[in-house]
Amino acid sequence: MTERFLSGRVAMVTGGASGMGRAMALAFASAGADVAIGSLLAAKADTKADGELAYLPGQQELESTKAEIEAQGVKALAVGLNVTSDESVQAFYDATINEFGKVDVLANAAGITAEHPIVGHSDPLWHKVIDVNLSGTYRSIKRALPGMIERKWGRIINIASTAADVGAVTSGAYCASKAGVVGLTRCVALEGAPHGVTCNAISPTWVDTSFGRDWMGDIAEEQENRSGAEYIADVEKSNPQGRLLKPAEVGALALFLCREEALGMTMQNLTLSAGSLW
Repeated sequence: MTERFLSGRVAMVTGGASGMGRAMALAFASAGADVAIGSLLAAKADTKADGELAYLPGQQELESTKAEIEAQGVKALAVGLNVTSDESVQAFYDATINEFGKVDVLANAAGITAEHPIVGHSDPLWHKVIDVNLSGTYRSIKRALPGMIERKWGRIINIASTAADVGAVTSGAYCASKAGVVGLTRCVALEGAPHGVTCNAISPTWVDTSFGRDWMGDIAEEQENRSGAEYIADVEKSNPQGRLLKPAEVGALALFLCREEALGMTMQNLTLSAGSLW
């Protein structure tokens, strides 16, 4: 079993019911942290913008992840969350405080994408991707950071992407949003540095999640007129390690960033790509 070095700590994870958010939540729980997870649920699918690509878990998946967290011998809270809504983010933060009293670790994994060139790009779709990926991260940090500064301890981990540094012709909104997450990470790291609070970004390549597979499938079918399975196989072959990343690898890196020995690691954009540029 992982050393319980987070015993007595509380982690709050956006996008925590599935994918990389779930992996980070389970990693924090394995180290002894109580964990609050929030995710936009499939029942709220009517909030999606036209052309938006997102994975929305159901209530059952949210509850299943909560049970997996509790199976680690810690407490868990699971709620619906819309990171584009100030009221929803505030309610998630308030529920976490009411349940656990504080937030020591914040992990921002809620994210969406869209496949469209800039020419002819829908303004609402552009704004939605930026609002979820960048402003949603800002909304969570804005609420959790003051308490971390007051207590002189905190860890903030933002999911960015290799797309923050590498462009793609149909991913302008996504690339811009993730580059923004990296910039925000650096500023928050400097703000927290005198107070024992670190802030880092993790930038993965393709990860073997439902969201990642759906996204690759959309590219294959809509842009290349072939199957998602063929596209994914080609992505695996093109990776120097010949594979997609596993969500648990993201969780393990996030957990390391919470260690006392990682205090000096802040303001970093940590690439997790198995050698791939994208």
